Amino acid sequence: MHEWDTDTRVDATGDGRFTAHLTDRWGSAGDRPNGGYLVAFCLRALGEVLPHPDPLVVGAHYLRPGVVGPARVDTELVRAGRRLSTGEARLSCGDREVLRVVASYADLGAATGPTAVPGQAPDLPPPGECVDVYGGLRLPGVTVADRVDLRGPEPHGWARGRPSGAARAEFWIRFADGRPADTASLATLVDTAAPAVLELGVTDSATVELTVHVRARPASDWLAARVATRHLADGYHEEDVELWDTTGRLVAQSRQLAVSAGR
Repeated sequence: MHEWDTDTRVDATGDGRFTAHLTDRWGSAGDRPNGGYLVAFCLRALGEVLPHPDPLVVGAHYLRPGVVGPARVDTELVRAGRRLSTGEARLSCGDREVLRVVASYADLGAATGPTAVPGQAPDLPPPGECVDVYGGLRLPGVTVADRVDLRGPEPHGWARGRPSGAARAEFWIRFADGRPADTASLATLVDTAAPAVLELGVTDSATVELTVHVRARPASDWLAARVATRHLADGYHEEDVELWDTTGRLVAQSRQLAVSAGR
């Protein structure tokens, strides 16, 4: 079993309910479980109750920080159709709801129709010719940085103590233990890298809402990531992420709205 599979396990207890356990191995700044890690519990539970295999659209609203320890996921089948099925999942720690997710699932292996993708994957050297984008830097409590391998042509400016002033980056990403990326784990991967807004001198952020569009089943472990923030206003900022596999196919897009944790 790979780390992601072990650490996002859910056990059915009946009537669409599941038990889970949040570990401290996917922590973000402030000793909070990472947002993409929390979403994984909801998607794994919904994957057990919906008839289609692949998350297609995921909308996650963060109500309060998660807490390491026992948790519960309550699911509801909203609709099951021929092409799409939709469900809702609520992740709770103790008696407090932490995260609410509404997701539609499909069978991407059977998807057909017109295709036009004018964008291109990031033009990066092979992963073996790249370096750790954090330059070896690890912040206390940010254990999610050890769960993924991020490589780029050079370390990020903020990691060298010199924020570039341009909140965008391109780099390779994969699970550090070599777990193959799949549609269930893409909603985790889009949220595991340090936020691009660090290049603007913002040292911390907390996600308010995360939307993920899964476009295809990945054909490679390494994925090329493009991350950017265009607008920072009154402490709130968006972050857009694209993930492309090594065949040049777009496999996931996401946008999240986040707020400086100091607010």
